[in-house]
Amino acid sequence: MLIALLPGDGIGPEVIAEAKRVLDALGLDGLSYEEALVGGAAYKAAGHPLPAATLDLAKRADAILFGAVGDPDCDALERHLRPEQAILGLRKELELFANLRPASLFPELADESALRPEIAKQIDMVIVRELNGDVYFGEKGMRETDGGKREGYDIMSYNEDEVCRIAHVGFKTAMARGKKLCSVDKANVLETSQLWRDVVIETAAEYPEVELTHMYVDNAAMQLVRNPGQFDVIVTGNLFGDILSDQASMCAGSIGLLPSAALDNGGKGLYEPIHGSAPDIAGQGKANPLATILSAAMMLRYSLDQADAAGRIEAAVAKALADGARSFDLGGSMTTSEMGDAVISALT
Repeated sequence: MLIALLPGDGIGPEVIAEAKRVLDALGLDGLSYEEALVGGAAYKAAGHPLPAATLDLAKRADAILFGAVGDPDCDALERHLRPEQAILGLRKELELFANLRPASLFPELADESALRPEIAKQIDMVIVRELNGDVYFGEKGMRETDGGKREGYDIMSYNEDEVCRIAHVGFKTAMARGKKLCSVDKANVLETSQLWRDVVIETAAEYPEVELTHMYVDNAAMQLVRNPGQFDVIVTGNLFGDILSDQASMCAGSIGLLPSAALDNGGKGLYEPIHGSAPDIAGQGKANPLATILSAAMMLRYSLDQADAAGRIEAAVAKALADGARSFDLGGSMTTSEMGDAVISALT
C-alpha cells in the first residue's frame, strides 16, 4: 500500500514527520511511502503549486497524507499559482468530493475550549462537507462596472447529482453513528440552497431510520456554541462547511487537534489536519502534530482497511493527553517532536 506524503509549507513538514513516526511505530506490513513537493515549496522549486510529478504520485498512491499549504512569499502571485491551488487541484483531479471532519472533545481539554466546560463536553459530531462545488469551483473573475469600478465575482452553484452524492455520504455517516442528520443551508435566500434542501429531502426517503433536520447556516453557527450536543452529523456545502468545521475545532479545544478526510467514491482519500501552514511558528517546534497523527488514523480506517491500527493511534493520542502531554497551543511547552514521542510511548 503506497502512501503519498505531501508535507507542503510552513509547519507541514514538521507535523507530517511526526505522523510518519507514529505510523512506523505500528509496525504494519506492506506500507510504503513516496514524498513530493506541493504548495509554495513546489512553486519555488518547479514553478507550479501542483507539479505533474506530484499529481502523478497522488493518482498512483492508495492514500495521501497531506501537511499544509500557504506561504506569504507567494501572496502576490496570480491566483492559479498560489499554494492553495494545490489542494483545490487535488480535490478536483482525484474527485475527492466528500470531506469528513470529526469534532469531539478530549475530556482532559475541556478547559481549553472557547466554551464553558459543561457545554464543550457535549461536542461529538462529524461535519460532512461537499468539496468539489460551490463558490470555490464556480466561475470567478474581476470585471469593470459601467461606472468604471472594479467588481469581483464568484458564482455559487450545485447541480442535483453533486448534492445527491454528498447527501448519501451524510446519511451513511449518520447510520453508522446516532442516526441524526442536520442539513445546513441558506434556503431562505439562495436558490442553490433551495435545490440543496430539495435533493436532501428526496434522498432521505432511502434512509427512513435517520432523523433529518434542516438549519440555516447562521443559526447553525450560533447553535454550535450554544448547544453543540444536539448535533450528530452535519451535511453542508463547501463554503458553509469550511467555516463551520473551523468553528467546531475551537469549540473542541484547538484547531491543532482535528483531522479530516477527503474521499472519492471508491474510498481513496487525502488526509490532512484542518489547520493551515502557520508560517509564523514554522521551524520552531511549536506545532501541534496531533491533528496530523489523527488524520493518519483516519487514513488507516477509511482507505487502507486497518481499523484496528487506527484505533490504536486514537487510543494512544487520548492516553498521551490524559497523561498530561501538552503542546504550546494547549497551554503546555512540549515541542512538536516531544508530542510525537508522547504518542509513540503511549502506543508502544
